[in-house]
Amino acid sequence: MFAFFLATCVLNLETIFMPPITFSLLLLNVLIYVMGIFTGPDIVRTFGLWPPGSGGAFHYWQLITYSFLHGSLLHLGFNMAAIWMFGAELEKRWNDLRYLLTYLLSVAVAAMTQIAVSGYFLHAAGPVIGASGGVFGLLLAYALYFPNRVISLIFLPFIQIPARTFVFGYGALELLLGVTNTAAGVAHFAHLGGLFGGWLGVQYFRGRGIFGKRK
Repeated sequence: MFAFFLATCVLNLETIFMPPITFSLLLLNVLIYVMGIFTGPDIVRTFGLWPPGSGGAFHYWQLITYSFLHGSLLHLGFNMAAIWMFGAELEKRWNDLRYLLTYLLSVAVAAMTQIAVSGYFLHAAGPVIGASGGVFGLLLAYALYFPNRVISLIFLPFIQIPARTFVFGYGALELLLGVTNTAAGVAHFAHLGGLFGGWLGVQYFRGRGIFGKRK
């Protein structure tokens, strides 16, 4: 379960004041969650991500919209906490557009990874919802820009891990859980896709790798 492994970094006073894109993402997710309470399963049926064979109809908009849906208040709370803690730091370092595009790219790549791997090979049943793909993209970017920033596990606060070590270790764990099909109901490959999407966003704006040198 993502909530168990969610980590919190040592916050300073500046983190309390959220930059605009981070605040907008949190507000939109909360408003859609409240809307879902009144609409019931219809909102998930239309806007959740339905991989082939999962029992629902796939539409292209689901590559983004699934990330604004959450199955419980706990699910929502942990994802929003992660966006606040890690995303706010990145938004302050980047410009607003770069931050938003990297987040949305992570969400989309996470969805496509889940469709490709889980939909066609593991034959997942039911929709995928939640902002975890975008969160994992932010985690990867955070590890690249703040590799030595200390992170403490919520349930094990005495354990302090550098951000880079934590994120790559977490990615390895997600790969293991996904390959062994452990923790059914958790979209492990979407999480891995989110990591890859975050890496792609960082490389694009840095002008490295397959994207060449930016002018």
